[in-house]
Amino acid sequence: MADGEGKTVNNGKKVHILVVTYPAQGHINPLLQFSKRLHHKGAAVTFVITKYLYNNSPAADNPPPFPVETFSDDHDDGGFLSSVSVPDYHERLERVGSETLRDLIRRLEGGGRRIDAVMYDGFMPWVLEVAKEWGLKTVIYFTQMCGVNNIYFHIYKGEIKLPLGGEEEIRMGGMPAMRAEEMPSFVKDVKSCPGFLATVVNQFRNIEEADFLVCNSFYEQEQQVLEWMEKKWRMKTVGPNIPSMYADRQIQEDREYGFNFFKPNDEACRKWLNDRQKKSVVFVAFGSFSTLSAEQMEELAWGLAQTNCFFLWVVRDPKVANVPTKFVEATKEKGLIVPWCLQLEVLSHESIGCFVTHSGWNSTLEALTIGVPMVAMPQWTDQTVNAKFVRDVWKTGIRAFPDHTGIVRRMTIADCILKIMDDNVEGKEIRENAAKWGALARRAVDQGGSSDQNINEVLVQLASGLNI
Repeated sequence: MADGEGKTVNNGKKVHILVVTYPAQGHINPLLQFSKRLHHKGAAVTFVITKYLYNNSPAADNPPPFPVETFSDDHDDGGFLSSVSVPDYHERLERVGSETLRDLIRRLEGGGRRIDAVMYDGFMPWVLEVAKEWGLKTVIYFTQMCGVNNIYFHIYKGEIKLPLGGEEEIRMGGMPAMRAEEMPSFVKDVKSCPGFLATVVNQFRNIEEADFLVCNSFYEQEQQVLEWMEKKWRMKTVGPNIPSMYADRQIQEDREYGFNFFKPNDEACRKWLNDRQKKSVVFVAFGSFSTLSAEQMEELAWGLAQTNCFFLWVVRDPKVANVPTKFVEATKEKGLIVPWCLQLEVLSHESIGCFVTHSGWNSTLEALTIGVPMVAMPQWTDQTVNAKFVRDVWKTGIRAFPDHTGIVRRMTIADCILKIMDDNVEGKEIRENAAKWGALARRAVDQGGSSDQNINEVLVQLASGLNI
């Protein structure tokens, strides 16, 4: 087994892994990054995305160091946003995706590119069934934290009954006690998006048939959850899967994920941040999918204004995003609003003092790895659970709680930011914890770390079945 780029895994034979992704930016990024790490350690990788995303990505400017192939979700012209409903999209993704993935495997094998294993996003359990038709080894990759998957598994097994009721605490193996408001949004309100609830729960429909399970987390981060889960499955943590130059620096010049579906305004951000003092800027970003209501946008804007801090705010479409005009005028000396940025580059800039985030798992891992304190404003799906761990388990941030109408008010936002930015006992403790967890995260993926050892083990076991 080797752990250097270009070396082989076993006796001169490279393990060839077909990596199949779920068609969303937040799922593609970590799987792509993990694929780079597998490639760096000597595996041969073929990365597979939908035809629509392949044709609508500027990835040609920064291609990954391995082949990229496509399959169809039956929405080749418009992608997910052109679907009539979430259930219909997922039905077509499985039906047409299975057919076109079979065609891809048949073509690659027929062309002499023998496949040894298929790694796939847990949102697509049907990929396992296709892989088993070809006798291939299978690896499930969970893009969400182990704690979130633990919740969905308990629901799948019927051990958490939906809908949730009352104020009773919910207890599961390896998890802190949870309240209904801290559970994933699909679980708290089963009517909010039943199509996605079915998707996250059905990840487990054939989990026992998989050869390996890996998760974009690291052992020290979720030790108690993992110790419980490992009693059931061969779960291995292999994260954080972010570009190597922001973590262990083993893969030189690896600074971007590679498939970005938004154009970053990186030069403007970099110049503006360079003119700010150390730890003086509040960075605000809510990911590639979350959309705030007009009322929440106004409260967030004026909450930022009340802090009197410098801020860099990512607003994907400022023209339609309800940024108050008076706010822009009032804070023109304090803030910069951009439609997109290279988030890792911004988070790692010395001027950043805290991160106001929707608490998506990728953003949470990025901030945790770099050591940036967070103000968590979760919006939906798994984000409330991530925020729970940020606040109560790792203690690397504060959660800004909404009022009875579901809106986080400006005073709450301002208070949370200032608790981190100001020189006070609570802020100091959070900043110290952020630095501590950052060091642990980077160590996990560095040579000999917990995630690094797990990746080596998976590759060795995948290689052990090759006919050499």
